[in-house]
Amino acid sequence: MSEPVSIGLIGAGIMGERMLRAILAQAPELVRAAGIWDPSAEAMARIAQELPQVARLADAASAIAASDCVYIASPPASHLGHARAALAAGRTVFCEKPLAIDVADSRAFIAEAGARGAVNFPFASSPAIAQLQDWIEAGAVGGNRRISIEVAFATWPRSWQADAAGWLDRREQGGFTREVVSHFLFLSRRLGGALHGLKASASFPEAGKSERRIEARLMAGDIPVALIGSVGTTQKDDHNIWTLEGEGGAVRLCDWSLAEQRQPDGSWQRAPGALTQLEARPVALKRQLEGVAKLARGEVHQLATLEEALNVQEIVEGVLTS
Repeated sequence: MSEPVSIGLIGAGIMGERMLRAILAQAPELVRAAGIWDPSAEAMARIAQELPQVARLADAASAIAASDCVYIASPPASHLGHARAALAAGRTVFCEKPLAIDVADSRAFIAEAGARGAVNFPFASSPAIAQLQDWIEAGAVGGNRRISIEVAFATWPRSWQADAAGWLDRREQGGFTREVVSHFLFLSRRLGGALHGLKASASFPEAGKSERRIEARLMAGDIPVALIGSVGTTQKDDHNIWTLEGEGGAVRLCDWSLAEQRQPDGSWQRAPGALTQLEARPVALKRQLEGVAKLARGEVHQLATLEEALNVQEIVEGVLTS
């Protein structure tokens, strides 16, 4: 049996801690936590208190040196600096989205990285997406397809992200298009094809803050995509619906994890045994970490490729500069 893949984590915020806990929950022969580093003393103190068994490393270089694969969960502007350092040290890279905030730099990085990196789009491992794919392959949608994406938020950042508002609500790195819409663009690409043909508009009514409304039309392969997103238009922390409709019917994903199929009478029927987001997350994270182990070993995996992530980033940045 092969040795477990050692994962060093850079970033101890919400996503970093979530991934760390997921690593600790896996079978020890799959992956292990090499340690974690964050420049925030407060974040490191929290990890020390809540997860004292995890090594707290001195700096990013130490996290890279201790690992087979480096998981990068720092703010987006720092992603490629850490990723390049990891690649130079002979490690593989599993990066939070977005890959970066500079499209040209992302293109250059992909040329450098080859197949040694992937990006954390959990829809690549989602049980609900697998259900959608099964329905689609069984003919539930048919031809002449179209996709619609609708996202809305009571406030931005969402209530549970308030501690990260310093970057999440700034035009340079934050906003719901990068943070949330990117997931549904990835889903459209994975199920439809390369994203292209963007026409979009974005509204920034508050000086220095991230967008509050977007509208866009684009293509996923040969499938038209209509996208709308807004803040302050729902009472829910997070509302989202991704729908694929065709001549034969329609399927959709609601609130991240609920797969539904439209019935002949127009009603929507949820997949049997559908999981809530809280229930589905550990399942998807386990599958993502199985993919990380394959990535580190040079094996075929289901994770979002760097090319897919770049295509999503190109559309996201196109929307925000429209």
